[in-house]
Amino acid sequence: MFDLSNEQFTRYARHIIIEEFGFEGQKKLLNSRVLIVGAGGLGSPVIYYLAAAGVGTIGIVENDFVDLSNLQRQILHDSYSIGEKKVEVAKRKVKALNPDVEVIAYDTYLDKTNVLDIIKDYDVVVDCTDNFPTRFLLNDACYFVGKPLVHGAVLRFEGQVSVFLPSDENPCYRCIYSEPPSGPTVTCREAGVLGAVVGVIGSLQAVETIKLITGVGQPLIGKLLVYDALYQDFSVFNVKKDSDCPLCGRKLIKSLDDVDYSNGCSLK
Repeated sequence: MFDLSNEQFTRYARHIIIEEFGFEGQKKLLNSRVLIVGAGGLGSPVIYYLAAAGVGTIGIVENDFVDLSNLQRQILHDSYSIGEKKVEVAKRKVKALNPDVEVIAYDTYLDKTNVLDIIKDYDVVVDCTDNFPTRFLLNDACYFVGKPLVHGAVLRFEGQVSVFLPSDENPCYRCIYSEPPSGPTVTCREAGVLGAVVGVIGSLQAVETIKLITGVGQPLIGKLLVYDALYQDFSVFNVKKDSDCPLCGRKLIKSLDDVDYSNGCSLK
């Protein structure tokens, strides 16, 4: 642990004066390590807010390039960064926002050959991806190494957030979705998404991450928050551990090699 400099005290003053948060909460953030998978729509607000909050080390996994069609919702990027690697743009923007933050860029596609090695040194993993195979991969990997996973997903006018903390009592992502939907899945590319909805969900993921790190409040563990922008409705549903879950219930999945993530994300 360390003391805050005068500059840091000024930067984080609005955190420090919160009674439940205070000096100790800010030091926990500065000593924390968070891995964010995806630097697009959800990743943009998560990266910005965690960097502004003073998370000491932020890892960013992303291997895509900035495209004009991204700019409607991916606020980390701009017209001048079209054609650049998203992870490099993200690193540059974070350092400009907050020099306190160390950024580790992973310009790679996450798969079962590298995921365990990448996530092992982080305190919290934030899923800002847009596809089911990577969501299941992150869920399973975090379960095996005991890392909290902050989940977020969006489509059209809706979004959802949850926190999965591996334990004998808590549910995992597979307790909600045992496997990806059968048949072709609709993505934001086909169905669209309201850009501001992505901002809402990403901001909530950032809040949940900060709560996990500092111990302030009650994270969405065992709960699924669903947001409907059309009716401005937030609903929170209790999620119970599924005794038949192949991962955390029946424990049929004993390693990542037991799953075919390219074909249904189920047991081989």
